[in-house]
Amino acid sequence: MTGVLSKLHLSKSGYYNYLRRKPSKQSISKKERMQAIQTIYDDNHQIYGAPKIAKEMQKKGEKISERTVGVYMREMGIKACYIKPYVKTTFDSDFSTKLHNILKRDFSPSKPNEAWCTDITYIFTLEGFVYLTSVMDLYSRKIIAWTLSRTLEVEEVLKCIKMARKRRKTANPVIIHSDRGVHYTSKLYKKLTAGLILSYSKKGTPWDNACIESFHSVIKREWLNRTLIYDYDHAYDLCFEYIETFYNTIRIHSHCGYESPNQYENNYYSKH
Repeated sequence: MTGVLSKLHLSKSGYYNYLRRKPSKQSISKKERMQAIQTIYDDNHQIYGAPKIAKEMQKKGEKISERTVGVYMREMGIKACYIKPYVKTTFDSDFSTKLHNILKRDFSPSKPNEAWCTDITYIFTLEGFVYLTSVMDLYSRKIIAWTLSRTLEVEEVLKCIKMARKRRKTANPVIIHSDRGVHYTSKLYKKLTAGLILSYSKKGTPWDNACIESFHSVIKREWLNRTLIYDYDHAYDLCFEYIETFYNTIRIHSHCGYESPNQYENNYYSKH
């Protein structure tokens, strides 16, 4: 031991003082914070970045900034899933001037069931594409209905509209916003949405339907693109797990004051 210490230019007393040294309060605090960050990160499927993790820690009484969480995450070698640039996957089919944008990008209604939006996205599987149709309540960003179909036939896709109306029975007229795709300009769609106020994006303007477009990007970025999907059943199970057990129920959203869509709606109904 003495020979090793002499080569390192360390005294024996200095070496034993180092072994007896207690970790500082600062290092203990940093270690505990890193453990908390790792727990939140893992509990949320390794999806959350610094902003959401900081909010979750602050809810528990921890005084920590988003910047500090980001610094610790870099030291730990962990990071959020980042979204890829927007790619348009559906195309307008009706350029009629009779289709009006009633919503006009007002994505913050004052209560549930004031405004919904809907869209379709493609999901790749080893057996071919399947198609996710979703309906979102813009108040809470909750996915109130979704279906997965093997084809793009109008009847299959629009089952989602039936489901939304069945689940969210409301006496008040609801704005439902979509793009101008063939499904949303069909006679069947107009029949299924009787009594609702139809709103359409301007031609070639996907940003008019930004919230549902964003959701479809998020489910792919945070969940679907992390897995090699074998077939329809596998895709369905993944969509169910993400939407029903995480997105609506647990995943916090900046629009909802960093609450989940379910929490945000429940808070509204508890006050009204």
